[in-house]
Amino acid sequence: MDHVHLSPYLSYISGALAGCAATVGSYPFDLLRTLLASQGEPKVYPTMRSAFVDIVKTRGFRGLYAGLSPTLVEIVPYAGLQFGTYDTFKRWTMMLNQFRSSSADLYSTDNSLTSFQLFLCGLAAGTCANFVCHPFDVVKKRFQIEGLQRHPRYGARVEHGAYSKKEGWAGLYKGIVPSTVKAAPAGAVTFVAS
Repeated sequence: MDHVHLSPYLSYISGALAGCAATVGSYPFDLLRTLLASQGEPKVYPTMRSAFVDIVKTRGFRGLYAGLSPTLVEIVPYAGLQFGTYDTFKRWTMMLNQFRSSSADLYSTDNSLTSFQLFLCGLAAGTCANFVCHPFDVVKKRFQIEGLQRHPRYGARVEHGAYSKKEGWAGLYKGIVPSTVKAAPAGAVTFVAS
């Protein structure tokens, strides 16, 4: 595909739609992963099955989708930005390659990128998307753990409305460094492998 002439809007919309479809299909597993990872020791839920059964019993089937709305609000710009910025970075790199090669060969039309260049484009795209959308991820995680039973050593249950106090902008970017360390290389590998 000729990425130099591909509309960034098409990349954004395609990424956003793909991200939504993948999110809705896999959301209960993301919820279970977050609950299992945030419960501490001793564990409230020893297995994924016990967490699943308790969620359905206490919150109903809809409980498996707790926090889906902020997740979709997050994934639309995240996937869209990741795909859109990836294609933009890729287009810029292709143009840079063409500029470099034009001085050596006036008739060169090679638009290929090295795996390392694709990796860097994916790394940059993952970093940009993560930085812009991280606040939505913080909100999503808080919806997911709301109502989770906790051992007294880790504090009380996270009750509804527990996050109503103002934490400022810093609160929206809690965990940005480990999140970026995870998201940026994941985006790079995804794009290089595709």
